[in-house]
Amino acid sequence: MKYIDVDGVGRVSRIGLGTWQFGSREWGYGDTYAAGAARDIVSRALALGVTLFDTAEVYGFGRSERILAEALGDQRSEVAVASKVFPVAPFPAVVKQRARASAQRLQLDRIPLYQIHQPNPVVPDSVIMPGMRDLLDSGLIGAAGVSNYSLARWRKADAALGRPVVSNQVHFSLAHPDALDDLVPFAERENRIVIAYSPLAQGLLGGKYGEHNRPGGVRAVNPLFAPENLRRIEPLLQILRDVAADLGAEPAQVALAWLIALPGVVAIPGASSVAQLEFNVAAADLELSVQARDALTAAARAFRPVPPTRIVTDLIKKKLGR
Repeated sequence: MKYIDVDGVGRVSRIGLGTWQFGSREWGYGDTYAAGAARDIVSRALALGVTLFDTAEVYGFGRSERILAEALGDQRSEVAVASKVFPVAPFPAVVKQRARASAQRLQLDRIPLYQIHQPNPVVPDSVIMPGMRDLLDSGLIGAAGVSNYSLARWRKADAALGRPVVSNQVHFSLAHPDALDDLVPFAERENRIVIAYSPLAQGLLGGKYGEHNRPGGVRAVNPLFAPENLRRIEPLLQILRDVAADLGAEPAQVALAWLIALPGVVAIPGASSVAQLEFNVAAADLELSVQARDALTAAARAFRPVPPTRIVTDLIKKKLGR
């Protein structure tokens, strides 16, 4: 495993574990999941050196935090647990109350990393961040982070907090590489981290799907899996397959290795089984050549997906026979 030291948080594994699914019945996880698969996944993650465990108050309406706390057991205070506050009425008193509730569900005296789940379109960070600052001063959280923030808003959050906002958790993968343009350089320059969620683009970067082999279920409505986008992303997928073949690895592992080779970037793939967790963690041991990294980066930047609005329009026209 590879690690990065983060001020206020501690030693963070470059491959973490996202626990969005824990306790979320919409993903098919019922009551038995907490005492079974979730506990086994977290236990194995700890054994493999994973130290970053990401959750949020809205995941399963608090169930994810409770399940994670139970699964971590006595080691919960020894790792980098990260949670998030959903910014509805995010005034200082509310932010502090919600942090205390998350800490209670997590069975922690201190949440190492506490994040604003997404930018509030109405309430500015000058209103939100004083609550986070009070949490830092009281010791209830170790560091403040944000999620889904642009660079401009990240800077505003910094100014409002009066100290560094250490992390920004964003949608980031080879299929969604926008963070390369500004967030990653900023994180490297300012000694921050970018936390990549959906790092495998819902399995798209596993390399098995294509224009004539589309997935079903939830992914069928993801615009990235539209036939035209599967055609457009094929050059990137082929490079992933080629690099993976050279390394004796799998394309998805190469996609994770590409992310964590970037300065200040950590990835938090989810895992529905111990085998999937082990598969993800093994990516930390891959060493990509400069040539492989550059080829993947170029292919990622060259990928131009069809906008969702056009996909819908094309479907309507097809239905109407136009």
